[in-house]
Formats: sequence, C-alpha cells, structure tokens
Amino acid sequence: MTRIAVIDIGKTNAKLALVNGETLAEIAVVTRPNQTLPGPPWPHFDLEGHWRFFLTHLAKFHARHGIDAISVTTHGAAAVLLDANGELAAPMLDYEHHGPDDLRDAYETLRPDFTETGSPGLPLGLNLGAQLHWLFESQPDLLDRTAHILTYPQYWGWRLTGELASDVTSMGCHSDLWNPWQGQFSSLVGRLGLEGKIAPARRSKDVLGHIRPELAARTGLPPATPVAVGIHDSNASLYPYILGRKAPFTVVSTGTWVVAMAVGGDPVTLDPARDMLVNVNALGQPVPSARFMGGREYEIIRAGREAQPSEADRNAALKTGLMILPAVEPGSGPFPGREMHWSSEPGSDGQRMVALSWYLALMTHSCLALIGSRGPVIVEGPFARNPDFLAMLAALHPDGIETAQSATGTSAGAALLCMTHAAAPDTVRTPPPANAALLREYTEKWLSLAKQDSPASR
Repeated sequence: MTRIAVIDIGKTNAKLALVNGETLAEIAVVTRPNQTLPGPPWPHFDLEGHWRFFLTHLAKFHARHGIDAISVTTHGAAAVLLDANGELAAPMLDYEHHGPDDLRDAYETLRPDFTETGSPGLPLGLNLGAQLHWLFESQPDLLDRTAHILTYPQYWGWRLTGELASDVTSMGCHSDLWNPWQGQFSSLVGRLGLEGKIAPARRSKDVLGHIRPELAARTGLPPATPVAVGIHDSNASLYPYILGRKAPFTVVSTGTWVVAMAVGGDPVTLDPARDMLVNVNALGQPVPSARFMGGREYEIIRAGREAQPSEADRNAALKTGLMILPAVEPGSGPFPGREMHWSSEPGSDGQRMVALSWYLALMTHSCLALIGSRGPVIVEGPFARNPDFLAMLAALHPDGIETAQSATGTSAGAALLCMTHAAAPDTVRTPPPANAALLREYTEKWLSLAKQDSPASR
C-alpha cells in the first residue's frame, strides 16, 4: 500500500490527510481552522501556525502508519513572496481583503483582455495579479525585496524541499498572469515588472524534490521521501476523472467555492461578467468553468441551524413556491450584483434548509448551462452528501448526477499526483426523484425570476 500525506488548505480549514493511494481512502485526517490574522500590515494567513501543525502530524502519521510521499493542494488566488534569504518578504495577503479594489482603476489599465488569459475581472484580491499590483504599489520597496513569488501549493513544497516552482493549475486559476491557450505567462507579468521573480510553472504531477534533511530528522520520514509539485484544489477534484474517464463529463467541486468544470462540453462563449473563466487542469489543458461561493452562501443562510428537512417540509416548500433568489454572495457567481431575497418567509427551519439546498442546486445548474456541460455531472465535496441538492440536479440532468463512492475530492486528487497508475473513482448515480416533474416546474419559475430580478426592478 502506498501512503501519501496530503497538505490540503481550503479557504475555511487546513488539514493533513493520509491517503491510501490505491483506494483513495483517507487513513487519518487532522484539521485546524484557516484563520486570518488581522495585521498589521493587512489581513494575512497564519503560515507559521500551519507549518508547526503539519510537521507535528507528519511525524505522528509516519510513526503510526508510514508515509511514502507528500502532495499539496490549496485554494487559489494565493501566492507567497520570499526575499533573497528565503524569508517572507511580506505577510501572505488574504484574497478577501479590500485593498486591491482601492487601485482597481489603475490595475484595469494593465490587466490583459479576457481573450488572452481566460480570467474574468474579479473583486478584492481574487485576481492574483491584482493582489501583486496592490502589494507592490502600496509598499514601494517590496518589489526590490521580493526575490521569488510562489503560488500557494508550491510555498509548502519549497518549505518541504527547498525547491522553487509554481504550478500550471494555480497560475491558471483566474490569476490574470497566465495564458491558458499558449501555456505560458501572460503579458501582465512583464507589465508588473515580475520577469524572473515568479517561479517557473511546472506540471502538478512532477516531483518537486525530496524533503530537506533537517525535516527528515525532525519528522522521522526517510530523506528520499518525494514531494509532488502540487495542485489547485478544484483541479485536484477534477484530476482523477481527467485520468480515467472518457469525455464528455463535468465535475462540480464543492466547498467554500462551487466550481463547475466541463470536459468535452458543447462550444460556448464564456462571459466573464457571469463568473465564467478558463481553468487549467493538471495536464496543462484549458477547461471552461463557472463558479459561485456556494459553501459560504450555505453557511450564511444556515446560520448555525441543524434542522434536517422532512418530507412534509419538502412538500410545503414546493406547494408555496418557497425560494431564495440570487445572490447571497453578490460578488461572485452567474447572477452578479443581485440582492438576495426570499420569495416568502420559511414556515420552518426544515423548509429553510430544503429551499437553501434547491437554491444551491439551481445556482449549480445555471453554471452547468453556461459552460456547455454534457454527459454525467460528478459532484465532489460536501454537497455530494446533501440529498436535496442532488435530487434537484438529478431532476434536471438526464445524463445523470453521480457522486464518488470513496472519499475522493481534493485530498485524494492530490494524492494521485504521487501515483503512476490510476483509474477513475467508482461513482454512484442519483436517480431522478419521484417528484422530478414538480421540481422542474419549480426550476422554470426560479429561472424566470432570477433572470428578471434585480435591485432596480424592485
């Protein structure tokens, strides 16, 4: 059995998982909150706290189970700046900080067109290029002090191995810094004066290096333990199916972000104004994608409630047409700038939760339509355990809604980077529900309202 330790950092939580490379089952998992420290000089991530956490549990995992390789996956829109001594040139900016918006007009004169990068213009620091522009303009000496810019998965790879790299999936994640059609840095890199500072982009599956001798001594891992280059988290969910499944299909990666990625879909014209973009998969290929901040929206509306919808709740929600109209997070998704509202007040917490699940499914459905999705839709992550979310999608997609039998998702996809052979994970199809016709009627009304609804129209 090959045992792969995966550093897996999402926007909400950081975890270390030990994955069986043959079955993709998680043997052991530990987590900690991915808290943002307030500053000064700006909101930033607790990199040292994460590092101590990872080293402690790498040692424990190896002592209990053994570790054969290490892989890394993280959220996108993230990079770390290092000085010539390998120390932080600046704290790692949280992409939800408003700072980059303060220089938005100046940045827009620099950023390449969507046709070059496949990156939509996004608020806050969601375009990595906007983060770098703001950081260097706000701190006049920072550019000179910055020797290396590493995308986030490779920062951890550098700490583990001492080798410098970025990766194609992180560079291709709405960064404005990558041309997915030519597989090279975009013109923005030169405009920002970053030639030679961004570490070379490598394929995610490459071996970055082997762990540093001092880390081998500290953790007990063999000095020859290989570390993969690493991968952006949504692309980690996609990777197992890229390897082992025939197109067409679509993978929907769910978490803080819900990202729909179409492989072999119908030709479409991507609209950057609706949060459509071109991702780059682990093989370096462009993938039409659309997304919204579904996990964040779920937590906002749930507001800590633990109610489980009953059949009576579902029937009542259908009968009254209880709906959430987009968008809970208006800064992202297929209905940007819209102000979320309820069609009517929920009659119970159970009705609230079923309407929330249907809302998330219909936002996902809208993303699938925008990217020309064909074939089965494979749902990865937390929403794959939400029966109302799956039932709504199954009512709308005759080619099938599937979920993985094993715990695939980001950690398992990252683990596969360390394997020489892989088959597509086994999946389970969600059958259309008995009330599929009623759910389709509900969908038609929701779509009609979503298309016409805006703050100005109310």
